[in-house]
Amino acid sequence: MTKTTLHISLFLLLVIFPLMECVAQKTDTLVHVNGNVLKGDFRQMEYAVVTWKMDGMGTIRVDVPYLKTFNSTKQFEIKMKSGIIYFSSFEASKVDRKVTVMSNGKREDVFIDDIVEIHPIKGNFWKKFNGNISLGGNYSKGNNATTLSFAGNLDYRNKKTYFNLPWNYNLNYLGDSITTNNSNIDFSWQRSLKKKWSTLISLGTSQNLQLGVKRRYNLTLGMVKDINYNIWNRLYVGGGLSGINEEPYDNTGKTSELAGLFRIGWEVYKLTSPKVWLNSNITYIPYITGGSRDRVNINFNPSISIINSNFKVGVTFYYSFDSEPPPGSLSNDDYGLNLQLSYLINN
Repeated sequence: MTKTTLHISLFLLLVIFPLMECVAQKTDTLVHVNGNVLKGDFRQMEYAVVTWKMDGMGTIRVDVPYLKTFNSTKQFEIKMKSGIIYFSSFEASKVDRKVTVMSNGKREDVFIDDIVEIHPIKGNFWKKFNGNISLGGNYSKGNNATTLSFAGNLDYRNKKTYFNLPWNYNLNYLGDSITTNNSNIDFSWQRSLKKKWSTLISLGTSQNLQLGVKRRYNLTLGMVKDINYNIWNRLYVGGGLSGINEEPYDNTGKTSELAGLFRIGWEVYKLTSPKVWLNSNITYIPYITGGSRDRVNINFNPSISIINSNFKVGVTFYYSFDSEPPPGSLSNDDYGLNLQLSYLINN
């Protein structure tokens, strides 16, 4: 490659492409219920909030109840609370609180309040990522006890598919000694089906000093069903089979078992500022092989936004129970409560 060609290529990357992006940001139109019209770039809608990018103002978020209508020529995956999924662009409707989409070659007006998710199909790879990163902990001088936590979530969406990577790491110290080590990380893939069903494949690893688990791997195949999904909450259930490989702290040897998995989850989000989130789930794991062993995991995480920004503060509570923990365990249950500061990653 000659120097001239290299210079032209760099010019295109550094100047032309950003200019094209700026032009793209002005093609979409959002009409507020008070009549104001905003020109910008429609990014996504999730948890009843539209992410909208404008020149000068940067990224803003508009609550769904304040939308009169909007339009965008880009292609989106549009999920309705009925479970129907459209792949379409948007046209502004003449009817308030509605937008026009294409369905089987025909134009159809849909209520904005009936839409629960909107995600772009085409576009920059990195724009399809969302998530959050959380840090937390506390210290008690009276007993010299320290708790540290690091958690987060990263998800990626493409046409009818959803990849999710959550992690959670908790350490409890008493002086210089670790009294509790509870950590887990999972990678899951979901594909949307009809009638609010989704397939699920999940691969994860975890560790728990209190329950005597030095290392545990699990591979789960299952299904997820949305019971209720609207602009303020989501209630879902899931179930499947899980293959589990476990190594205890006392080095008595690894075991491989087959277990069932049943989960119920509830997510709540308040629309008006300050934004409020509540993520909670209960998982029941009955073992099919290896004796009559049962495990239960409970997670509860309420949080609130800080000054209408990408930061939120909240608490996270976890509880784990094992009817037959590995030999050398300190107890058959473990729990913790931490204060956390989170940053929302939203493109």
